[in-house]
Amino acid sequence: MVKLSVIVPFYNVQQYAPDALRSLRANAREDFEFVLVDDCSTDGTKEILERAERELPGAVLIRRAEKGVSAARNTGIDAARGEYLTFMDGDDWAAPGYFAQLLAAVESLGCDFIRTDHVRFTGPQRTVHRVPFGPRNVVVPPRSVILPADRSTPVDYPYSWAGAYHRRLADEGLLHFPEDLRTAEDRPWIWRLHRKATSFAVPDLLGIFYRRGVTSSLTQIGDMRQLDFIRAFDRVLAELGEDPEGERFLPKAVRTYCAIITHHLATIDKFEPHVARKLRSSSAAALRRMPQDLLAETLDSMDVARAARLRRLRRRPSTAGEAAA
Repeated sequence: MVKLSVIVPFYNVQQYAPDALRSLRANAREDFEFVLVDDCSTDGTKEILERAERELPGAVLIRRAEKGVSAARNTGIDAARGEYLTFMDGDDWAAPGYFAQLLAAVESLGCDFIRTDHVRFTGPQRTVHRVPFGPRNVVVPPRSVILPADRSTPVDYPYSWAGAYHRRLADEGLLHFPEDLRTAEDRPWIWRLHRKATSFAVPDLLGIFYRRGVTSSLTQIGDMRQLDFIRAFDRVLAELGEDPEGERFLPKAVRTYCAIITHHLATIDKFEPHVARKLRSSSAAALRRMPQDLLAETLDSMDVARAARLRRLRRRPSTAGEAAA
């Protein structure tokens, strides 16, 4: 019986894939499988994965037409046989023995899912990033940690690879990612998980390494795909409209939406000119779609600089055909 499935999408990461695969080998166990999803790579990643299929214990290689990371993860979820599932990206890596510790933690806690801290590294610099939830090894309802609105909470920590998930969540449709979003796909995903799952915990565990600054990563690309965060948060707000407690959680979603808009505006120089224009117009339209009384309260509670920027943006004249990206 497979106890843990590790789902790893790969797309044009030939420089980093060997590190990822070596870390999987250092985590191999008879009851583990490594679902390697090649998202139609066009560099040498394909050949690296073909070799891993032969040499890595527990490797299951799936090739698919390139449709993005969400579709690749969903393909892995559908193919996975494990009682528990987790993720890793093809340009990241895990410490030796990490996945055994991850499985032991989620089994001992007996909850739907766990979230873990991670190490973020850019070149030689490494920093530890913690799940924004203080208690460790304490099982709680995930809905109970969505608030407060004015502080970071677990829904602001959307990294799918920082945790483990019981198969029943996949069976209930809670682990699949929205395939129409090219970026920010994990935002509606983490909100839905916290709204609909029954139990979660944060173990005292560290061992997944997240590589930043990869030039092929969508987080580094300044094209129109970056603006999918607008559709992602529109989806969060729409789904809250169907939640019995949606009104209670709405201030948190609106505040996070506003914070992400200001983040992108602060880095607008990285965007191509036509994308920067679209970012401004689409963000202005998004602000006008939000509940205006709640938006006013949110802006009053934010720091002066960010609030002023968003107020100016909201007053931006509408243009014909203005819509979310």
